Amino acid sequence: MTDEPEDPPPPLEPFPVHPAESPFPPLGESVAAAPPSDPPSDWIESADAHDLPTRENALAALGRFAFPPAPPLDDEGVAARDRRWASRVLMVATAFLLIFNAASPLNWARRQPPGWGAETVGQLSEVWVAQLAVFGVDMPRQGVREAWMAARDARFVGQEPATPPP
Repeated sequence: MTDEPEDPPPPLEPFPVHPAESPFPPLGESVAAAPPSDPPSDWIESADAHDLPTRENALAALGRFAFPPAPPLDDEGVAARDRRWASRVLMVATAFLLIFNAASPLNWARRQPPGWGAETVGQLSEVWVAQLAVFGVDMPRQGVREAWMAARDARFVGQEPATPPP
């Protein structure tokens, strides 16, 4: 507001002059109004959405015609599928271990008493580890081993140093 009396008062048009009824009842009074009813709807009670006509994709129909679905498997077919799945998992795990854990058979062969089997495994493992070292496959294993050795040899302040392993 301004201090000059000549200025007309601001218009009140965009603001309501008379407040509308409040949707909130006064404190202390309870509202005993009827619950609101559902709005009118165009829903048909007897209608079922699954009865509506649908158009099938022509490519899906052609695919079903060209490649009809196979009959369900019997117990023998399910067992064969499970054996195939298990053999694939074992082959992947074996390949993973042969590549990324190639030093384990070499370490095993070094701990065995001398004999034809242990020496053969040791020689094959040495060649395999050397071939994989060219590609740097042994680096993650060496990094984990070095971190473990450093954690094993770590000591608190004032503690005597670790004894080297035998």
